[in-house]
Amino acid sequence: MKTIYFIRHSEPLKPVNMNNSDSLQMQNEKWGLTINGEKMAEEKSKIAEFNDFDIVISSNYVRAISTAKYFAKDKLFIDESFGERKFGINNWDELPDDFAKKQFYDFNYKLQNGESINEVINREYNSLITILNKYGDKKVLIVGHGVALASLFSKWCEIDYTGIYKFNGKEFFCGKWNYLETFKLQFDDNNNLISIENIKMNI
Repeated sequence: MKTIYFIRHSEPLKPVNMNNSDSLQMQNEKWGLTINGEKMAEEKSKIAEFNDFDIVISSNYVRAISTAKYFAKDKLFIDESFGERKFGINNWDELPDDFAKKQFYDFNYKLQNGESINEVINREYNSLITILNKYGDKKVLIVGHGVALASLFSKWCEIDYTGIYKFNGKEFFCGKWNYLETFKLQFDDNNNLISIENIKMNI
């Protein structure tokens, strides 16, 4: 049995840019955490189930790294494969009104210079298999992002547009992605998913 925990990052600080030449993608990657977000992550790391990870891996986004640091003992690994879905736009006004619906019903849909859901799934899944093969005997945490993790879960799960997530026909998540939303996945020795659980804890 191999166990992987996935946690969405904590509450991000979204600054208002008065004069910033960074691309929209770079601005997004640089968001840190609010003071409340820091406190939330620290409190969750004190819960028994979450304070004894052998391996902690984060996406390369600042908000994910800032969350993951609370769960890491002495080393934090960065894997950009678990970064958020890239839109490929220069400003938010370029995002079509029906973007969310189109990407849900067509996993190959993407904007110019952006990523499709299938591309997100493939990069995450390939890294996950590498992690399972290398650290299968360890307790592993991966800190990532809502859309990216939802995309990965669709590899194994049924996801309704209303937000209901099912694995093997059984509902396990309502689709409301709160900050620090947590999932425990268990795989067999051949890296097949055998269970997925949404862990709810008040912090």
